[in-house]
Amino acid sequence: MILGILSDTHGFRDRTARALEILDCLGAEAFVHCGDIGDGAVLEPFVGRRTWFVWGNTDSSIPLRDCYAESLGLTPPQTVPLRLKIGGRSIAVYHGDERPFVQLIRRVKKGDLDGFRALTEGVDYVLYGHTHRAADLRVGRVRLINPGALERARPRTVATLDLRRGRLNFWQVDEFADSSDPLR
Repeated sequence: MILGILSDTHGFRDRTARALEILDCLGAEAFVHCGDIGDGAVLEPFVGRRTWFVWGNTDSSIPLRDCYAESLGLTPPQTVPLRLKIGGRSIAVYHGDERPFVQLIRRVKKGDLDGFRALTEGVDYVLYGHTHRAADLRVGRVRLINPGALERARPRTVATLDLRRGRLNFWQVDEFADSSDPLR
């Protein structure tokens, strides 16, 4: 299973739709948005797709955000982190500004791997956004992945994760912006 990962769209619906087209062409079968959606209209391109998402620190301004997501047939997150089982893997999804995530990163920086393991027990992948920088970090058996951002980032990136092989690729959305064939 190939998972398409994106974050920090900040209200850019058309750019998000284009990123999803690219991820489709790259074989993504399911999608995770790591927050800072920015506008309810950004959720519209996800309709009919196997999708999970979390709210980010800028998403509190979306009017009736949970109701709107539900009206589109999407399930708003109920917990932080959002816990998923996809393709036989356990995934925790954060935006990246939440207190539990900040504590997780502090433990890594302090070298407190026992504390980190306690917070990530049973998790294969931690997906997050917020920093607008693509990242791939392994801490023990856990892999922390940030797909980058579709706004306020250069380059603008998304990611694909092959859950069977553990292969992660980052893709620049900008390079496909004027191309009718994103894989050309």
